[in-house]
Amino acid sequence: MAKQLSEILMEQGALDAEQVKRVQLYAKQNNVTVAEAVVKFGFATEEQVTAALSKHFSVPYASRENGILVPEKEQNLQEIIPEKFARENMVIPLFVEEDELAVAVLDPTNVFLLENIKMMSGKQVQPFIASKSQLLNVIDAFYSNKNLLEEVMNEAAKPTAEGAAAGEGDEDVDVSGFLDLDKISPNTSQYVKQVNAILRQAIAERTSDIHLEMFDERVSLRFRIDGSLYERTAPAKESVNAIISRIKILSKLDIAEKRLPQDGSFTIRYQNRSIEVRVSVCPAVYGEKLVLRILDKGTGEMNVDKLGFEPEQKKAFLEAANLPHGLIFLTGPTGSGKSTTLNAVLTTIRTPELNFMTLEDPVEYKLAGISQVQVKPAIGLTFAAGLRSFLRQDPDVILVGEVRDNETAEACLKAALTGHLVLSTLHTNEALGAVPRLIDMGMEPFLLASSLALVAAQRLVRILCPYCKVPHIPDPATLARIIQEGRLNPRDQNSWTFFKSVGCPKCFGTGFMGRRAIYEVYRMTEEMRNIIYKTQDLVELKRAAVRSGALNLRANGWHKVIRGQTTVDEILSITTADE
Repeated sequence: MAKQLSEILMEQGALDAEQVKRVQLYAKQNNVTVAEAVVKFGFATEEQVTAALSKHFSVPYASRENGILVPEKEQNLQEIIPEKFARENMVIPLFVEEDELAVAVLDPTNVFLLENIKMMSGKQVQPFIASKSQLLNVIDAFYSNKNLLEEVMNEAAKPTAEGAAAGEGDEDVDVSGFLDLDKISPNTSQYVKQVNAILRQAIAERTSDIHLEMFDERVSLRFRIDGSLYERTAPAKESVNAIISRIKILSKLDIAEKRLPQDGSFTIRYQNRSIEVRVSVCPAVYGEKLVLRILDKGTGEMNVDKLGFEPEQKKAFLEAANLPHGLIFLTGPTGSGKSTTLNAVLTTIRTPELNFMTLEDPVEYKLAGISQVQVKPAIGLTFAAGLRSFLRQDPDVILVGEVRDNETAEACLKAALTGHLVLSTLHTNEALGAVPRLIDMGMEPFLLASSLALVAAQRLVRILCPYCKVPHIPDPATLARIIQEGRLNPRDQNSWTFFKSVGCPKCFGTGFMGRRAIYEVYRMTEEMRNIIYKTQDLVELKRAAVRSGALNLRANGWHKVIRGQTTVDEILSITTADE
């Protein structure tokens, strides 16, 4: 079957003969399927492999894009195939038609599974094939019970003593296991149940941060989803201290210390993937405030084609990233996806012929074939110290997580001037604002002008939910603004599509599903280098950038609006006219 899959992918132009040999060897050596090896090497996407298998087995292909991988809500399908069975066997019921049950499965050759479903449902089974990632997402959305959190909170018993029965602390916590009612012991602490209910619901809703805090008369539990905070059912005020104690135990923090801020982390296992949870506890007027940051590596987009670059922007960034030496700076506020972009670029340009090294705080993505170092300021391993050490490790490409001080800026400049390509980030409001910032940090203008290869900035905008967005026609004034700021040709208006958000169960009523980056990317032209060298005038630098034809953040955002990916209000709230 593996050989046939390879041949199908070759016929489709996804693989060549040399790539087939590589994936077959990798699959054999690492005991994985050829399909997994193909995706691992990036030769084909998971969807391309699934479509190839669909063709090979003559089994219909189901995906959210073709509208088939959408279970019917009105047929009580969750009673036919329970959630536990669906997750364990990677299957989702789609619809019932007369005496036939349609299901999407990962492996349509699993006759044993299909027979089990037939016996369980009492119906003939019509299999469809779907990719693993889409199956997991649809299972999450279909079986998601928004009332679960409320039910657990309502049934929670009041604590008899502060912090009582907070639960034992393990390094890894299997959330799905704790929340499986068949596996929860009758003696399991209500606080353990509450913590795991919060975590599971947060992961199901694609939450990046969880905020739990007490006020005078109430408790607030909020989830940050796609950059915005939403209220959720909060625990009783009497339970908060025990919940925070439970989190502290998992994070190996001091549960007795309530006067000072504490930071920690722990790992949870959910649906066969590890998710890191970073913990911050801070004393406040009415009690400790808890913030949990969820770092789900399974949701990080490491494909540079899907980050949000316009074609010319991607070309400019990758051309700069393939230079033998120079400085590349990506700017933007905290949480704007800078690390994801730089790691995706490194993954794209990675080659065995070059030595790649990164210095990060913290290391968020584990990248194969790249040496990654975590800075530890407490023992003297700062960005500057680590970078000086890197230069003795014969690197070709260096990623520095962030330039925070003069010492690090100087070390980056020296590395670039001595024949290395250095990528890093800065906290500035716009890409070209990196130039005066770096000069303020002590970089000589003539050295910066000669070594700076590219500056870029990015923001994250929410993407409309594909299930509930509705067409929308902007007013004439807004349309004129979009044309002017986006540098668009008004004669192309017939091809533009505008939508607005509504909200549905699939997006948990937010109207949006996921985020994508908008960019401004400026390759250094001779005119821009002369301005940096002679005057450092930011206004002149911006005019030169416009003359180079590059799009700014606002213009990039309007390009996404006219394609129906996001809304006018979203772009106006994220960017300013002169960015």
